[in-house]
Amino acid sequence: MKYLLSIYASEAEEDAMSPEATGQLMQAYGAYTEALVKAGVLQGGERLRPSTDAASVRVRNGKTEVLNGPYAETREQLGGYYVIDVPDLDAALSWAARCPTSSYGTIEVRPIWEM
Repeated sequence: MKYLLSIYASEAEEDAMSPEATGQLMQAYGAYTEALVKAGVLQGGERLRPSTDAASVRVRNGKTEVLNGPYAETREQLGGYYVIDVPDLDAALSWAARCPTSSYGTIEVRPIWEM
């Protein structure tokens, strides 16, 4: 079954990281991604640009509105995602716990409806 691992963290906290800490985090993500690939579960994933580069679209009463940035005000922002294909929720939760951001942010695990 496919699962989306959505990676949430505070952009402000990440921006405040030292260059050394940022480098260590990127190395950790490289190792994590490599482990997903070696296990044969990685279906896709990307790091996202900052929420300040985002736009939200909604249509109300036939009128399209475009808002700058994310729609919801939250302490953590969506920074990236992985799509994995694993046997069950327990396996997806195990991979989420191994994600580097899980130590200071949140990894949302959501099953994907097959289309």
